[in-house]
Amino acid sequence: MTPASGRTNALPLPVLAAVLGQTVISAGTHLAARRATQDVDAISLVTMRILLSALGYVALLSALKGPLLPPRATWRWWLGFGFLAGPINQGFFVYGLSRSKASHAALLYALTPVGVYLLSALRGRERVTAARLVGIGVAFGGVVVLLLGRGLGEALGPLVGDLFILGAVVAWVFWTAESRPMAIEHGGLRTAGWSLVAGALWCVPLAPFVVQLDAFLAAPAAAQLSLGYLVILTSMGSYALWNYALSRTEASRVAVFANLQPVATAVAAWALLDEPIGWELVVGGGLVLLGVRLAQR
Repeated sequence: MTPASGRTNALPLPVLAAVLGQTVISAGTHLAARRATQDVDAISLVTMRILLSALGYVALLSALKGPLLPPRATWRWWLGFGFLAGPINQGFFVYGLSRSKASHAALLYALTPVGVYLLSALRGRERVTAARLVGIGVAFGGVVVLLLGRGLGEALGPLVGDLFILGAVVAWVFWTAESRPMAIEHGGLRTAGWSLVAGALWCVPLAPFVVQLDAFLAAPAAAQLSLGYLVILTSMGSYALWNYALSRTEASRVAVFANLQPVATAVAAWALLDEPIGWELVVGGGLVLLGVRLAQR
């Protein structure tokens, strides 16, 4: 940007704090979802997650000033977008993780910036610039180093689970690119809340048939706490932070921070699960940070 435009290259501090906070929460999300699906059926888990997060948003929005419901003329849009954000994104993610690994989920979500940038450019919402492309390329190169540094066998992983997670990534790309206009108009909190409430409406008819409440209550405390993490921190906190950032800057500048998720997940696994940190994290993490920085310029 030129000085005459009144804007600078650096992200505003509140936006930077939001995307970094979302990155930290996402690192824990991969671990929490993987832990919970070890003891709770994936479909039951994701249905409870969506319904509980929707109830949380209803309570939160009821306590705040402003509209509780979106404009009536947009209800059809919210129902469609809620299906994408809830059953598709969260459902595919949790089900895929039940058959894959947390590290694979974090690495696949690193594809987000490429998809968001290409989609936004195709829709004429952002300009194609060499700096942005180079930054995304360098960051993704760091992800490849992190992935292949653990060996090709580890990189391939369980195919079925990874394919479902990839479907969740595609849904997340569309969420990120398409929700920005609504986030600008209504704010990040209401955009996230209305989307999850709309997503919950799709789950209500199936809930009596798929929710296994007795099995969940009998599960270890770690699984129950993991569901609490997914509801409160991920579906409510992380989604709201992500949409807040989208309301303040271009979608591709927000999405590039998804490249930090594999690094953050590896650090979280080291801190919580005592997994070793190898050379691939240092080299790959350095490239990711460099790419994120380049993409912001």
